[in-house]
Amino acid sequence: MTSGEPVTAADLVVVANRLPVDYEERPDGSVGWKRSPGGLVTALEPTLRAREGAWVGWPGVPDVDVEPFAQDGLSLFPVRLSAQEVQEYYEGFSNATLWPLYHDVVAQPQFHRHWWRAYTAVNQRFAEEVARVAAHGATVWVQDYQLQLVPGRLRELRPDLRIGFFLHIPFPPVELFRQLPWRTRIMEGLLGADVIGFHTDGGVRNFHWLAQELAGASPDDDPESVHYGDRRIRLGAFPISIDSKHLDEVSRASEVVERAAQVRRELGNPTKIILGVDRLDYTKGIDVRLRAFHELLEEERVTVDDAVMIQLATPSRERVEHYRQMRDEIELSVGRINGEYARVGHPAVHYLHRSLPREELAAFFLAADVMLVTPLRDGMNLVAKEYVACRHDDGGVLLLSEFTGAAIELTSALLVNPHDTDGVKEALYTALTMPPEEAAKRMRTLRRQVLDHDVDRWARSFLTALGVQVDA
Repeated sequence: MTSGEPVTAADLVVVANRLPVDYEERPDGSVGWKRSPGGLVTALEPTLRAREGAWVGWPGVPDVDVEPFAQDGLSLFPVRLSAQEVQEYYEGFSNATLWPLYHDVVAQPQFHRHWWRAYTAVNQRFAEEVARVAAHGATVWVQDYQLQLVPGRLRELRPDLRIGFFLHIPFPPVELFRQLPWRTRIMEGLLGADVIGFHTDGGVRNFHWLAQELAGASPDDDPESVHYGDRRIRLGAFPISIDSKHLDEVSRASEVVERAAQVRRELGNPTKIILGVDRLDYTKGIDVRLRAFHELLEEERVTVDDAVMIQLATPSRERVEHYRQMRDEIELSVGRINGEYARVGHPAVHYLHRSLPREELAAFFLAADVMLVTPLRDGMNLVAKEYVACRHDDGGVLLLSEFTGAAIELTSALLVNPHDTDGVKEALYTALTMPPEEAAKRMRTLRRQVLDHDVDRWARSFLTALGVQVDA
């Protein structure tokens, strides 16, 4: 990485909870920065560089003061959070109040006033930092549910700015959002933006109605716009995606193809490999797929010679009790299935509680005959798209929850209701027994969609709506 002086007045500012680099303390006692692999960074980096843009975010470590700096041509402006603010603003209000509420109350949201006060204070700090960094008339793009008050606060501080906001998780139905004690304040914060983006048309409709009911916005002739004060605000669906062409290239590398074959050999060359890849979160429906596989084994419709399951569960929010309990329950289920159906040297379920490097993950995608993506609710779900992008051989079957944003685009997948165990079980059996010709036809259709609609196209469409001229 190259370093330099950050810009002092940026024409384009991205604001997110986290910086695109991670602060790390090295074994020798020195400190430095490690690039984050996120697709958002990949999509926005060229546009930010071309416009001498800036990125405002938390460095990922509490109680650390870091001066603004430049990395790889990006100007980065860290926002300091105390350990208490991380607990109350991030782990508390963002992830124990908003996250479950916005995911159809899969878990019960917790409403605590001191969490709300921390959320308000942190959002104010982010807004003040952006106001200091942005040039006159600059464009600001605010990201996600942790920063929903920033557009409104920023509008007060800098009315000259053009402000966009994108929500990376679902926007909830009206009845659920109204449970939030601070619902009007959140709506007023979001309405500070000029363009508000969601993954799906459903999110647009929910917001359109609530903006009128809670914040006094008035409808426009265009159903995807509202008037608020003296401003017209555009609402739109902008389905996010992945760097699909890069993943396609990764999956074609000889070492990845060989590793995929090695995975099959290490598993004893089963007829079929079933794969789940998720962050360890209660919204992801990991228990649903384990139960469906367990019942197929119980009914003797499959055996461990026919099918082996791999579940990769990336650690998530390990300090939160609910997540620790969920991990215990999943590992108990895995142990029960293996206790009943594994043979020596041949487990029915291989469970890995860790993250894998991109190339290793691509090899697992390439090795898997069936990909299980069964969230109870998900804004998009990029794992489904990553699996498709890696299947350059047109192999594999994607089984996908209809409650993901991805289901709207990936209609050639086997779509399931994750609340219906029998339905998931039957779809899994269909996937395991699907004729190769039908599987290949479905996968070719899925790949056309994923390769044509990549993360770069998503970023360009939003920035164009926001009035930014994006080079072709």
